[in-house]
Amino acid sequence: MVGAMPMVPLPRRSLDSSDRVRRWYENELGWATVPGAPVRLCVGLRFDVLDVPVEAGCAALRHLDPGSPVAVRGDRMRLLVAAGSAEELPGLLDWLEWGALPLDLTAIGPGGVMDAPRPPGGGAALADPCSDPMEPGEPETGPTGPAGGRPLSPGRSGGSLQGAAVWLRPPEPGCEVEASLPTLSAMGGGGGAPDLVRLVDTVATHCHRIRLRRACAQPFAFS
Repeated sequence: MVGAMPMVPLPRRSLDSSDRVRRWYENELGWATVPGAPVRLCVGLRFDVLDVPVEAGCAALRHLDPGSPVAVRGDRMRLLVAAGSAEELPGLLDWLEWGALPLDLTAIGPGGVMDAPRPPGGGAALADPCSDPMEPGEPETGPTGPAGGRPLSPGRSGGSLQGAAVWLRPPEPGCEVEASLPTLSAMGGGGGAPDLVRLVDTVATHCHRIRLRRACAQPFAFS
């Protein structure tokens, strides 16, 4: 009689990419994620999000703490702000006298989600979307770099801005990320405290400029 075959344990299933990304956010940062793939972050618990055109976001970076996380996907920039900011936004826009104008500015708050960019060092590279090298002979119309926010020319955003979301300024594990987020209570505060009022005013101004520029670029309709 042939003896029974010894039990061989099944090989352990290695973590797939989504599992690794999810564990990084949940274990390293303490951020809640939504079940399923792709990995998405729960908004409104630890932070809210301002979703704006890249050009407007670049202009607003100077109002952010260096440790304040910023993500980019396609031609959109996601600025992480203090939880509760989404609820404050409509009143803040009215107070700044932007409320009556249509602006390409969206606030994501409780119940919302954000696509989770790959953690730093995960192979996703992002060319700085806020620097737009000038062509030979092109006049300089404004400062370059993240604080300058020169407009991105069509077709010159680069492949790194297409597809999945990536971190422009990633969150740092082990740091209190919330302390770096713009908040309404920082209005008028000293020491370079992140200020939601200045951030929103700058973003709204540039969203309006983008809208006017697009309107001027449209051909006139002749009857």
